[in-house]
Amino acid sequence: MPLVNRRLYYFCFVMDIKSLWVRIYKWRLRRITDRQFILILSVVVGFAGGLAAVIIKSMVRWIQQLLISHFPSDMQNYFYFLFPLAGIFLTVLFVRYLLRDTVGHGIPTVLYSISRNNGIIKRHNMFSSIVSSVLTVGFGGSVGLEGPTVATGAAIGSNLGRLFRLNYRQIILLLGCASTAAMASIFKAPIAAIVFSLEVIMLDLTMASLIPLLISSVTAVLISYAFLGQNVLYPFDIHEKFMVNDVPWFIIMGIFAGLVSVYFTRMYMLITSRFEMIHSWMKRLLFGGLGLGVLIFLVPSLYGEGYEAINNSLNGDYSHLFDNTFYHSFHDSLPAVILGFLVIILFKAAATSLTFSAGGVGGMFAPTLFLGANSGLFFAKILNLFNAQVSESNFALVGMAGMLSGIIHAPLTAIFLIAEVTGGYELFIPLMIVATISFATVRIFETNSVYTIQLARRGELMTHDKDKAALSLMQVSHLIETNFNTIHPDATLGELVQVISRSQRNIFPVVDEENNLMGIVFVNDIRHIVFNPELYDNTYVRDLMFMPTPIVHPEESMEEVAHKFETTQHYNLPVIDNGKYVGFVSRANVFSRYRQLIRDFSDD
Repeated sequence: MPLVNRRLYYFCFVMDIKSLWVRIYKWRLRRITDRQFILILSVVVGFAGGLAAVIIKSMVRWIQQLLISHFPSDMQNYFYFLFPLAGIFLTVLFVRYLLRDTVGHGIPTVLYSISRNNGIIKRHNMFSSIVSSVLTVGFGGSVGLEGPTVATGAAIGSNLGRLFRLNYRQIILLLGCASTAAMASIFKAPIAAIVFSLEVIMLDLTMASLIPLLISSVTAVLISYAFLGQNVLYPFDIHEKFMVNDVPWFIIMGIFAGLVSVYFTRMYMLITSRFEMIHSWMKRLLFGGLGLGVLIFLVPSLYGEGYEAINNSLNGDYSHLFDNTFYHSFHDSLPAVILGFLVIILFKAAATSLTFSAGGVGGMFAPTLFLGANSGLFFAKILNLFNAQVSESNFALVGMAGMLSGIIHAPLTAIFLIAEVTGGYELFIPLMIVATISFATVRIFETNSVYTIQLARRGELMTHDKDKAALSLMQVSHLIETNFNTIHPDATLGELVQVISRSQRNIFPVVDEENNLMGIVFVNDIRHIVFNPELYDNTYVRDLMFMPTPIVHPEESMEEVAHKFETTQHYNLPVIDNGKYVGFVSRANVFSRYRQLIRDFSDD
């Protein structure tokens, strides 16, 4: 077929698809209400999010079995040094040279899209997070799969919403449904996944949102059950029931978990901030990858997600501290065991941070659970040295909730997630105690989690505070009014009167030849002379103007602008960009847009 004919055929095929799509879209608008359509889409994104979780989990398991299943446990293996660097290198190559765009770090990417990008997530995130995280974690990067899975689900929900031309509120809900589906599938925890979306993704709990979240969560869990079985992620048998006498120890455990969470957060921020100063991606890869390789070579239990180490800890088993190490012969030495726990607790934050800083892609949930299980087991062993006689397995379990609550700042998610993924519902009270105390402790030192701290510093964080949420979605550049007639400072009062006669405004910006704002003239201030023709020729605008305060910059946050309106009682504020006049923002326009957003948030 000639090239011209092939192009014509392709063009006709595309036009037929577009025509068919338009007909389907119009039929949907006539026959299906928005609420019914959201319920249908919640099933679709539930299925897609669940399938994404199955794919990402299965691929990582396959790669890890291929690479390390043959390693003997009683000796060191030098491949632990090489594999993480190789995986991150492949990830960087994929991102830089095949994708040619940033992938982002899971949940922060989702939070940013909600806060600053109208819920829009790039199309490539529907697959790029899977590929990059599989390479990173499969080869031993010390991060998890939950964040990339949530990002994948959220990208599916976001782009599906855009495809069907949904509004902002509907897209955010669909994004939340997809995130819920991803969490529900990867953890097989449908209730915790819904709590996660309400607590971390910051969805509002309304009847309009609850039903779609439930549908997506159930759909995703069924997909996970079909492919991965119905067993819980971290099997846990309660051998010792909760005793009221242990409450003081659980309170102290909560404080300990909170302090370790503070350490993890600050170490993460320290390392990532240092690597941000390195502009060469190759240097970041080498420094981060080699540093990570050294850590995993010395402490092999830092390899990958740490799934087996968590299960060992939940059974009171600390053999993972010595497996594949050159110090395996010390596994019966109590000082060596204590030192091993301390090394893991201190180095896990560094390993996770180096994985991200070198260019790897992953999530924070798995490192947090790993750190929590080991911290809880370590804490219980220390207590038992002093004859406290506490259950080491139980403390490993509640340690996971405490660390998740402290690092992610999501106590409710921590409580329900740990109860669901372990089957440890009989320890619900200790879970609540440790998660609550840990969260209260970490909030003394850090007001934001590792997910939100950088967004908060840039003023890009959406919260459950509807006032702040609405203001964060508003931008000065979208509210600037430019229908104000300008006047030159050397113009006469007569010329100003002519401009006033043609204007519907009572404020007149005074600008020079280069559009620099010299001041403004307020009609009410000159009303006593404006009808005196004798002053028209010998009175000049420069003598009538004044420099307004405060002024607004185009990139200024709407929260600051609203504060300026509140404190000054002005009705209009000038917008200045590097001294140049841009326009005005009006109190009426700002608060009209604000009220519309509040109605959108509250619409059930």
